[in-house]
Amino acid sequence: MKISSVVVAILVLLLGLNSMFVVGEGHSALLLQFGRIVHTDYQPGLHFKLPVIQQVMHFDKRILSLDAPPERYFTSEKKSVNVDFYVKWRVADNAAYYRATGGDQLQAAQRLTPIVKDALRFEFNARTLPDLISGGRKDITERVRAQTDASARKNLGIAVVDVRIKRIDLPNEVSESVYKRMRAERLQLANELRFTGQESAETIQADADRQGQVLRADAQRDAAKIRGDGDAQAAAIYAQAYNQDPEFFTFYRSLAAYRKSFEDGKGVMIMKPDDEFLRYFGQPAAKR
Repeated sequence: MKISSVVVAILVLLLGLNSMFVVGEGHSALLLQFGRIVHTDYQPGLHFKLPVIQQVMHFDKRILSLDAPPERYFTSEKKSVNVDFYVKWRVADNAAYYRATGGDQLQAAQRLTPIVKDALRFEFNARTLPDLISGGRKDITERVRAQTDASARKNLGIAVVDVRIKRIDLPNEVSESVYKRMRAERLQLANELRFTGQESAETIQADADRQGQVLRADAQRDAAKIRGDGDAQAAAIYAQAYNQDPEFFTFYRSLAAYRKSFEDGKGVMIMKPDDEFLRYFGQPAAKR
């Protein structure tokens, strides 16, 4: 009797323990009875079930990551690109998730991957390579996330939280083609800038030459006017001086001529003694 009582007590204890289950924080649970879903969404805490005949499936409700290998896609010009991306997802509907994947995260990732790849393929096929290079990545990921979220919720019970493109690599032949095109564009831009600069330089040079000619003409005109005024004043002074003392003026002019003729000390002049040029070398006092 004692042994039977102990066995019964142990069985009761085991059945009691089997009738309780705990859902941890960040998780949820689904209750099955003979493979049929009885309850779909247990929140964190202590819960009860029928022992033995009911089973509990636990699901991680936190955001999970799907890091897929790079995939090759073609742009609208039929140029290939290698795309490396990742997906953030979580379980949204326990019942749908269980029916689609059996609660297996690996199977869920395997079924989610082609959905995301198909959406990415559609978006890349609709865009040109320059659009992708110039920064259309954000628009692509937003559209892909919306498309895959709708499909994954319906077919897998999964919510797609985010889709991110880590990098877009060009195959070697495409990279070389893009490099040549970019180099040609830069050369064309450089030539245009060089031509524009040369044209501007010629315009500035022509304007400077024109202004220089105008300034030189104005300066020559002003100089001629000043010289004319100076010559007129000098002539007036000479005339005034000559009228005051013609003989002295003649003597002064002769001294200037002598100085000019003999200033280097090397000149030789052959003249008659009575030449007018030597007037003041003879008897200047008598000549006055």
